Amino acid sequence: HRDGDHRRCRFSRDHGGHHRQHERQYSDRLYGTVSLLLCGAVFRTQRIPHKNSCTKRYCLALDLIDDPIRIAEYEEIHKAVRPEILLSIEKSGILSMEIFRTGNRMFMLMETNDDFSFADKAAADASDPKVQEWEELMWTYQQALPGVKPGEKWVLLDSIFSFRS
Repeated sequence: HRDGDHRRCRFSRDHGGHHRQHERQYSDRLYGTVSLLLCGAVFRTQRIPHKNSCTKRYCLALDLIDDPIRIAEYEEIHKAVRPEILLSIEKSGILSMEIFRTGNRMFMLMETNDDFSFADKAAADASDPKVQEWEELMWTYQQALPGVKPGEKWVLLDSIFSFRS
């Protein structure tokens, strides 16, 4: 495992060094300025078998404004996410997405198809007024993690341990 990159896939031997570097470029430029559900920073991917192809797994973090009433409102909104937002997520190549919370810190787990691109997702979202409206609403509940660059939202996390039996 090179640089802590824990990739596993029965169907591909690609180690993705160029891919990581390419995606890393967008962390500061694109995702810092285009507010989208999945914007973030540096990451390591983990490839896992999924229905005869490989998927990539991402883990991201973001804080909510530390106000119990606002946090409850945010969770209530996510019980019925707008259909056009779900469609934009699905069309981008995201196969599954979950958001977990402890206190005001959130963690998002995403599994995507191998063709998923943060750049393509950002471009599609930037041209979709419904997604932009959603992101503006979400940002009224969210706040950046300490120490991130201005405009960054969801920050992609590094994998530090992986186990599969």
